[in-house]
Amino acid sequence: MPELPEVETVRQGLRGLILNKTIANVEVRWGKIINGDSAQFANDLVGETFKEVDRRGKYLLFRLSAGLTLVSHLRMEGKYRVTPQDQEITKHIHVIFNFTDGTALRYLDTRKFGRMTLIKTGSEAQVSGLNKLGPEPTATDFNVTDFAQRLRKHKKPLKPTLLDQNVVAGLGNIYVDEVLWLSQIHPLQPANTLSDQQIQVLHDNIIAEIAKAIQAKGTTIRSYTDAYGATGGFQLSLHVYGREGEPCERCGVTIEKIKVAQRGTHFCPHCQILPESQVNAS
Repeated sequence: MPELPEVETVRQGLRGLILNKTIANVEVRWGKIINGDSAQFANDLVGETFKEVDRRGKYLLFRLSAGLTLVSHLRMEGKYRVTPQDQEITKHIHVIFNFTDGTALRYLDTRKFGRMTLIKTGSEAQVSGLNKLGPEPTATDFNVTDFAQRLRKHKKPLKPTLLDQNVVAGLGNIYVDEVLWLSQIHPLQPANTLSDQQIQVLHDNIIAEIAKAIQAKGTTIRSYTDAYGATGGFQLSLHVYGREGEPCERCGVTIEKIKVAQRGTHFCPHCQILPESQVNAS
């Protein structure tokens, strides 16, 4: 699933491809992608112009000219491409926005898990999932005191706590494993047992790692590409994710992979030690 750095990279690319383009018509080829009536969705978008592309967490927010916003979540495999309208339509293209200039914005999704919702701009708080997002992981929005309060509400392991988008927005499996390795915290440590120092280190590493990943245009592990079809570069900088069986670059001990909350989780058993008081509890 694309995480915040990948969605942000897609957003930046789309801005250069679709801003100020006007929609001539919309083809919905797989209705379940649309939350609500797909025919009404298509009809409401005719004549609309893309004025901006924003992002909140893992959601793309396409701002339209008449006070509408198209909320899009890519889920596992969703992608956007801008093509000529006469280019062949493949089986994984499910929604097509045809523009008056002869180009088209196409939504591709091999697993059909992505979703789109058309709302009035300003009513984002009424959209399920979007309405309860935690702060963005930036120095401006992500306050360490608030982060500590959120963590101390959770007795569950830190890994699923950080995957909870209500705690901090945009983190997924890859970046949680990475920031826990950077912070030398075990993924099974209960969130409410972290010291103030651990929370500060984790907070700072989240901000820094997400910023670095955005700069590298995201991480391509399987199929992620940006709006131009290019892969990301941050996979070359991963310290622990996907490196089970390899030596930890910090201490040389073999990286392990376990299941935490049904998610494959990578960590160093030497650098990321579970506190003795939590070993039996886990």
